[in-house]
Parts: sequence; structure tokens; C-alpha cells
Amino acid sequence: MDIKGIGALVTGGASGLGEATVRLLVANGAKVAILDRPGPRGEALAAELGSSVVFAASDVTEEDQVRQAVQTACDHAGGELRAVVNCAGIGMAMRTVGRDGPHNLGVFNRVIQVNLVGTFNVIRIAADRMQHNPPNEEGERGVIVNTASVAAFDGQIGQAAYSASKGGVVSMTLPIAREFGRFGMRVVTIAPGVFETPMLGGLNEEARENLVKDAVFPGRLGRPAEYALLVRQIVENPMLNGETIRLDGGLRMPPR
Repeated sequence: MDIKGIGALVTGGASGLGEATVRLLVANGAKVAILDRPGPRGEALAAELGSSVVFAASDVTEEDQVRQAVQTACDHAGGELRAVVNCAGIGMAMRTVGRDGPHNLGVFNRVIQVNLVGTFNVIRIAADRMQHNPPNEEGERGVIVNTASVAAFDGQIGQAAYSASKGGVVSMTLPIAREFGRFGMRVVTIAPGVFETPMLGGLNEEARENLVKDAVFPGRLGRPAEYALLVRQIVENPMLNGETIRLDGGLRMPPR
């Protein structure tokens, strides 16, 4: 699918991986809607990038808000939404049984709601609009890119909630791709390793280096722009479908 001229929606698009994706899509001619929580970051990014971008302040877990954001994305792009990139997510580290007792169930539920249920909420609502797009020359109507994590495969101690949420995103990729194939819509998931995002903003340099010490190459944190490059390839390459792609420099996370 040619990025130029398409309508796209990026969740979590006001910062980190999502912001890098918004910038890449706009640079390649897309009309982009940023779906993120209300706040100055989304407004500032939309103002910076100009008429190609609109900010749709929303919570991915709220059905009505997501429906409105999808409508905003369609209107902004002249009626069609062709690409959705799900980057919205939260991280939380907590042992299943810690010094203060068992894992807080509310925290576990919140991580699942945002990372897994929120991703599914956006997929189902956006795909309902995408299926009515006229097909391009390949018969394609749209593409959905999800964000999981290497924690889905190499979850560390304290990552039960986060790993479960991202494992769910991985597990639903193929069945949804199989379902959407008859409509000419693709579904692909990226499983990033450790990236330079606001989620790691509170870590000192020693902690950052420790996170990537087992990477094969390059031995550093990933750059959001490198995530966006893979999004571009997924959008443009129709043979990428029903798969989860690790983007981690060969990193395999140790137990802690």
C-alpha cells in the first residue's frame, strides 16, 4: 500500500514509538489522526506538523471515544481510513507475591485493559470502517499494525501483567488476520525490545545499559524512528500479514 495520500490513525501517537510513527507517515504523505489521552503533547505535535495531522483526544479503553476518534480520522482523510498503528500502552512492574503481599489486582486489570483490551477495541472499531473502503490494485482495503513486546516471549520477574497483556496481543494477531483476509485487510504485530521512550525516562544510564547488555547487535536502546521504519515496511509490503516481528537487536531478556 502506498502511504502517500492515505488516512492513518496512530494510538499513543503523542510520544515515543507513536510519535515517531506519526512523523514518518506525515513525511511520506499520509493524513494522520493522533489518538492519545488529552494533554498538551498531542496538541503541540499536531500544531507542529500542520494540516496533515489532527489530534483526537481519546482513551483506547472507551468505546464511544474510540468511535469518535475513528470518525475524526476518516473525516480528516476525506472519508477513508487505510492504516491503524496501535502504540498506546502502559508498563507496570510488580511481583506476583511481594513484600506487601499478593499483586494488586486492580493494577493487573488496568494493564490488561489498556494494552490488550484497548488494542482490540481500536482494531474492531477501525476495521468496521476499513472493510468498506474500495480496494486498491492489490485488492487491499487496509492494514493494522499492533505493538506487543519481547516481554510476550521473555517476560522478566515482575512483568506478569505486562507480559500477559502483550502475549494477548501476539496471540490475537493471526486469528484476526485470518478473519480479515477476505476483506483485503492485513494485521501485523511488532514486538519491540528495549526502546528509548518515555516509559524508560526515569532510568539512569547504568540501568539503561544493563537492559541491553545481552543484545547481540547493536548494543543500545532502540530508537523510535527504527520502529517507525518497520511500520512503513509493513504498510507498504502486502506480503507481511498474520505475523509478529521481533525488533530487538537479537536481545533475549534474562529472568531479572
